[in-house]
Amino acid sequence: MAAPILSFENLGLSQGSHWLFRGLDIHVGAKDRLALIGRNGAGKTTLLKLLGGIIEPDEGTRSAVPGARIILLEQDPDVSAFATLHDFAMAGEFAPPVHEVEAIADQLGIDLSRDAATASGGERRRAAIARALASEPDLLLLDEPTNHLDIAAIDWIENWLARYTGAFIVISHDRAFLTRLTRQTLWLDRGVMRRSEIGFGGFETWMEAVYAEEARAAEKMDAKLKIEAHWLERGVTARRKRNQGRLAKLWEMRAARAAMVGPQGVAKIAVAADDSKTRSVIKVEHVSKAFGDRTIINDLSLRVQRGDRIGIVGGNGAGKTTLLKLLTGELAPDSGSVTLAKTLDMIFIDQQRSLMQPDKTVREVLAEGGDWIDVRGVRKHVHGYLKDFLFDPSLAEAKVGTLSGGERSRLLFAREFARESNLLVLDEPTNDLDLETLDLLQEVIADYDGTVIIVSHDRDFLDRTVTVTLGLDGTGVVDVIVGGYADWLAKRDPRKAAKADRKAAPALAPPKPVSAKLSYKDQRDLDLLPRRIEEIEAAIARDEALLSDPALYTRDPKRFDALTRAIEKARDEKDEAEMRWLELAEKADALR
Repeated sequence: MAAPILSFENLGLSQGSHWLFRGLDIHVGAKDRLALIGRNGAGKTTLLKLLGGIIEPDEGTRSAVPGARIILLEQDPDVSAFATLHDFAMAGEFAPPVHEVEAIADQLGIDLSRDAATASGGERRRAAIARALASEPDLLLLDEPTNHLDIAAIDWIENWLARYTGAFIVISHDRAFLTRLTRQTLWLDRGVMRRSEIGFGGFETWMEAVYAEEARAAEKMDAKLKIEAHWLERGVTARRKRNQGRLAKLWEMRAARAAMVGPQGVAKIAVAADDSKTRSVIKVEHVSKAFGDRTIINDLSLRVQRGDRIGIVGGNGAGKTTLLKLLTGELAPDSGSVTLAKTLDMIFIDQQRSLMQPDKTVREVLAEGGDWIDVRGVRKHVHGYLKDFLFDPSLAEAKVGTLSGGERSRLLFAREFARESNLLVLDEPTNDLDLETLDLLQEVIADYDGTVIIVSHDRDFLDRTVTVTLGLDGTGVVDVIVGGYADWLAKRDPRKAAKADRKAAPALAPPKPVSAKLSYKDQRDLDLLPRRIEEIEAAIARDEALLSDPALYTRDPKRFDALTRAIEKARDEKDEAEMRWLELAEKADALR
């Protein structure tokens, strides 16, 4: 077996008064294609910097093959020391050949002569990608490589990495990207590193197996710990099952929406008997928009109905932002009309997360420093609301500036989703999010009562959330397609869609309906047993307190014997109740 190209043994890094992780052993083979998975705040980005030698650990030994080119692509490249993006791309320990950098930059559609000080996040990211890929790396450390990129650029990078013969470790929220490219998985979970020799496509199955094994190992604990262990497992699997429920609902919504779309893909006026004026949220009639000689939108007609989930896709410069501004009334068309419902109350969340102030605490952001927050007319305690968005309530006093990028995004979602609204506009919402937060965002979107418009490069996310896709090709044509990104791709390029289907995970399909349920007796036991277990525990505690009297045995030996037998009987009853509840809970999970 060949020696690893990079190893870290007994890796440990402290964060303030506690360890972020400790005792990690990581070995990267010369051909490994690793997905690095973990929650926001688990330390994934920090781990990549440790592996790249950018920061030093508190414990552990790093070793690499002599002369190995280990290149780190950071989330937000620092270009401040350079006059132009070209200067930045040509710098670094392994200065790449000029022609290679320029060739890759051309493929990515980036002008390297751009002033570095005024370059956008997407331009900086593309310049950094050009530098990294042109440096002839032996090991690439990729931190969210698809952020700020359009679908065409992501597709090009996927093809480059598919041909690449070296090793890479990648952090990404893009499920389609991870599924296509990775062959092994590193999972950083609660400070523990696990490795599986399967790619991301098998991650969820592996994760559930790990949690199930933890639950089985906990069966000999007392009742409270057993219940908590089961809910640890159930909390993970339940979210996945809710995802399946949302997909079923999404397919129903797409089927209903298809009835309103004509053969040319232009949404028709609803003819149902209910009040169509209140159902139409945005009415677009023969809208065109050009900048100079270039037509961005040409003769678009569209009805956005209440409850629609609209996805906008297309390459950089195709007109996504222009279309979004037209739909929301921020930009006037050159011809045609856009009519917005008078009752529209919009929330707009952009990809810059510009509303977050780093010096404020989480409590100040959510509740203006108080303990309570109004969530769409319902009063909730800030700690409970934080739990709804996967935060530890202890973070209420943390400064926004100390949170990870994904945690800041999650906090912004928590604040904005608390507001009353009926139109939610999300511009690249998946940037910086971990996979669990993506599931949460899908859940929030599915449960949202109003209309949603999403601009995103995340193909899997669009396939899981939208009912209608507006696809732009840069010529002024806007395809109106019922379904997600995969449906639009199938229309634009059937051969490419078929190829993508072969390389990606199995296509989403409507889940099979499950009609089975627990019997009345089983459901009643499942509902009542937790309270009965608590009553038994209280009785045991009461009897043990009486039994602890050192004079009881000599004063009343019959009473002592009776208490001893009662405690033994109660413990047996408690064990039986616990096992019965666990069996029923697992049975109920299997039927969901």
